[in-house]
Amino acid sequence: MSQIVHKTAGGNAAFHNFHNDYAHIADPNERRRLALAEIDKAPFGWYHIRAIVVAGIGFFTDAYDLFAVNMVTSMLGVVFWQNAAHSPGKIPSKADTAIKVSTSTGTVIGQVGFGILADIVGRKKMYGLELILIIFATVAQALSAHSSACSIVGVIVFWRVLMGIGIGGDYPLSSIITSEFATTKWRGAMMGSVFAMQGVGQFAAAAVALTVTAGFKESLQSAKTVDKCDGICNLAVDKMWRVVVGFGAVPGCIALYYRLTIPETPRYTFDVDRDVIQAGSDVKAFKAGAPKGNPDEITRVRAKENDGPHLEIPKASWADFFGWVRRWKNGKVLLGTAGSWFLLDVAFYGLGLNNSIILTQIGYASGKDIYHIFYNQAVGNLIITCAGAIPGYWFTVATVDTVGRKPIQYMGFIILTAIFCIIGFAYHQLSGKALLALYVLAQFFFNFGPNATTFIVPGECFPTRYRSSAHGISAAAGKIGSIIAQVLIGPLRTRGAPPGSTASPWLNHVMQIYSVFMFAGIFTTFLIPETKRKTLEQLAGEVEGTPEYDPENVRGTDVSKVEQIVLSAEKMA
Repeated sequence: MSQIVHKTAGGNAAFHNFHNDYAHIADPNERRRLALAEIDKAPFGWYHIRAIVVAGIGFFTDAYDLFAVNMVTSMLGVVFWQNAAHSPGKIPSKADTAIKVSTSTGTVIGQVGFGILADIVGRKKMYGLELILIIFATVAQALSAHSSACSIVGVIVFWRVLMGIGIGGDYPLSSIITSEFATTKWRGAMMGSVFAMQGVGQFAAAAVALTVTAGFKESLQSAKTVDKCDGICNLAVDKMWRVVVGFGAVPGCIALYYRLTIPETPRYTFDVDRDVIQAGSDVKAFKAGAPKGNPDEITRVRAKENDGPHLEIPKASWADFFGWVRRWKNGKVLLGTAGSWFLLDVAFYGLGLNNSIILTQIGYASGKDIYHIFYNQAVGNLIITCAGAIPGYWFTVATVDTVGRKPIQYMGFIILTAIFCIIGFAYHQLSGKALLALYVLAQFFFNFGPNATTFIVPGECFPTRYRSSAHGISAAAGKIGSIIAQVLIGPLRTRGAPPGSTASPWLNHVMQIYSVFMFAGIFTTFLIPETKRKTLEQLAGEVEGTPEYDPENVRGTDVSKVEQIVLSAEKMA
């Protein structure tokens, strides 16, 4: 006897009513598979570009705020330490470290906190909140001032911790939202494109610094050295650092509306919210550029109540999470993603400590007056970013879906190990041009290597119900590595130097330490899976008949599949 199909109201010309499209299919698990297949096999279109741009602008803002501080701290020294007893016009090393580490500290909190919340309350509800926090804290930083009750360092550290929390939240949210909306064929390129906006953000930070320097040229030329920059020169530098910091809020404001109106990912609605009808409509909405699907509400609520218990995917819970991660098959992947990110960031942020040395080698760390000092600093950062970082990001985008994630990560760690060994053991024999070349190569293979893949893989290899939390934990491990690099390892480079000296006699040994971290990254890469051209459900072990299949990740219900279909058909009739 054939089943009578009852169609429902809802839907419009832009996208269909999902219930009507699959009204003849009683099994909610089959409906889920069909809807997700639409996302996985969809041809690359404008809706994919929109997702990349919306997520990418956030990463542009993150990178701008993170890397602009390298130029801002030198400006702060001119403004607030002009009358210092030691090294007037230069920010003390402890204050410089506190300002930079504060952002990383906040980022750890944001990555874990926002990552867990996105799995609990949904991606859409959290997406945009982190950007609001970044915008607010950025503007507040630009308006900060020194007082007798609270130093400028304390004020800026406070706001940078809050800004860091927002930046941290952007890591798991942008990664998994892009991943869960992406077509399987080009998922790596889409996620890599989002992450590549970091390079553009670094470029923009140096470009804005160069622009404001040119704008205050006459005022800056009135002082020959940083300790002589007072009067109109000091006023100009005070305006400059505020403009450089404040500009970071502009792209965030542009992206905010689109983040707040992006649909919830259908995978979250299926697997965590367990709302089959809404998730299916959201697939159509995303492809049509609408903020949300609009199925018939009565049918949606009834189907959610009836079909939710019959979905094969286990319900998310703390007990289920700890049980899932305790199994070595799953735990080793989390160990691999977190460990690789931790080892990478120790050297990635550690290498940034040597910018001044590299800029000195190419003649961009000094000048005949304050204008030329800041001008050369900005131009030097532009050269380094354009020569190494930006090409590396886009090489990853071009190859990650053909070469694969693991080969790129292996290659990056191996080549970086070699580069750091050469710098570390032959530092005193290297010429300035050779050191510059090695530095640029390191920047290139960081980004055409583990710096990109450690962001991409955690957004793919975990089940939907824990994907954001696991990505946040992995990213937080990386930022802990950056804190270690800045607080513990970085200061070792001045070991043995006379008090007050800027020399780095132990720099070669620091490079050797970084080579050990890069070498260890080769072994953590063994623990991660290759995710190229595989669906997220296959990677989560939910697709029967594939090598990744794990029955524990597809838990059945108390009724058989036949009984589920019969019950669902009766309820729909």
